[in-house]
Amino acid sequence: MEVILLTDVPGLGREGDIKEVSEGYARNYLIPKGLAARSTRGRVKDIELHKSAAAIKEVKEKEMAMKLAEKLKGVTLNFKVKVGEENKLFGSITSGDIAERLNDKGFNIDKHQVVLKEPLKYLGTYEVIVKCGFGVNAPINVILESE
Repeated sequence: MEVILLTDVPGLGREGDIKEVSEGYARNYLIPKGLAARSTRGRVKDIELHKSAAAIKEVKEKEMAMKLAEKLKGVTLNFKVKVGEENKLFGSITSGDIAERLNDKGFNIDKHQVVLKEPLKYLGTYEVIVKCGFGVNAPINVILESE
């Protein structure tokens, strides 16, 4: 029996896949649990339309991520901070601080998109990676200066 998977099924396939399975497996397990539906021409067309719409949406989102990365390229953030002995900050600069500063500059960045290689606890220049989505990353410079 040919079925269309409605969700990802381990060992069988991903959502939207059309699979040939035994009638017993389909009738007794997949269909009653809502994991699959019997394959019909109408459902196959719907799945194909859904897949093509999802592919178009993914392409657009990836283009937006590339544009964001291009805009972020070369961005430098300056932080004036209080320091103690050996140029060590009182506290540290976090991914939330960097995201907030980027948002002030007009970028829509969440703190979870900012990747710090190390805690920013000393004066200096750091390269920080911003995840733009779809595997696209953009490096920015963060400069910590004494007040």
